[in-house]
Amino acid sequence: MTGQDWLEKDFYAALGVPKDADPDTIKKSYRKLARQYHPDQNPGDAGAEERFKSVGEAYAVLSDPEQRKQYDALRAMAGGGARFSAGSGGPASGAGFEDLFSGMFGGAGTGGPRVRYSTTNEGAGPAGFEDLFSGVFGGGGFGSRRRAQRGQDVATAASLPFRNAVEGSTVQLTVEGRTMTVRIPPGVHDGQKIRLRGKGRPGMNGGEPGDLIVTVHVEPHPLFSLDGNHVRLTVPVTFDEAALGATIEVPTLDGRTVKVKVPAGTPSGRTLRVRRRGLHVKNGPDGDLLVTVNVVVPSRLSKAAKEAVQAFATANDGADPRAGLMEQAAR
Repeated sequence: MTGQDWLEKDFYAALGVPKDADPDTIKKSYRKLARQYHPDQNPGDAGAEERFKSVGEAYAVLSDPEQRKQYDALRAMAGGGARFSAGSGGPASGAGFEDLFSGMFGGAGTGGPRVRYSTTNEGAGPAGFEDLFSGVFGGGGFGSRRRAQRGQDVATAASLPFRNAVEGSTVQLTVEGRTMTVRIPPGVHDGQKIRLRGKGRPGMNGGEPGDLIVTVHVEPHPLFSLDGNHVRLTVPVTFDEAALGATIEVPTLDGRTVKVKVPAGTPSGRTLRVRRRGLHVKNGPDGDLLVTVNVVVPSRLSKAAKEAVQAFATANDGADPRAGLMEQAAR
């Protein structure tokens, strides 16, 4: 992406957020729009695909604090998106190159005193004209120095279904006009950043290229979630299974099932661990399956079931699960 692209594109408008939006607001808006315009949800819709790309491009810049800072500074400096023209002799539209900087440094524009733009650093004074633009646009400046400069890193984002994130996937990304195939390793987590060496902007004067930094967003699964290398899921059990104990079958990520023993007297919310049935990690220990028990209370009872519960209450008369609750609240 060039500096001119940044001048012309309003990334805040693309995401539908204000310019002072915090990172969480930006992330939420991106995820909503990415789901809405994802090509899988809009097959054959070129407009939706283009909007999906523009949303991803905007998020790639605004989610990176350093790039967002540069983008805001550049847009503010150029008055929110004006083009750089060739000066008083150039096109009539847009502020001239001299006009823009005379406004910054106190000059009077094309009709007033000319501003001297230094191309070198004089002593310990402020950075010269070359350094200003090399910082904003990532280039090598306008002077004659031939110092090798590393290319800038480029940030982008990719959304993956939960299953693809767990198993690993290959995605196609279009970044700054370049289309590339990127391999996402298995077990990637939501918000994780993947650095691809040498895939950023090219270097200047023989400098090495920058890196491509991909922020991965994992779409939630209706049942499973990741906790490091562990896999979590919540399983409903009946009151009698929790009270008397039971052996139940629960699904695993690989599509099979595993038997889990629920001890008698298990309360709702307790987590049971099944060793080595989580993520399978290359060159590392496998994760566990963490099964959280949710005791389900039926909304309706048959006559026989109701009588059984009443009999249980009578047999358990005198037991008070809230004993001492008020004393603890008063501490």
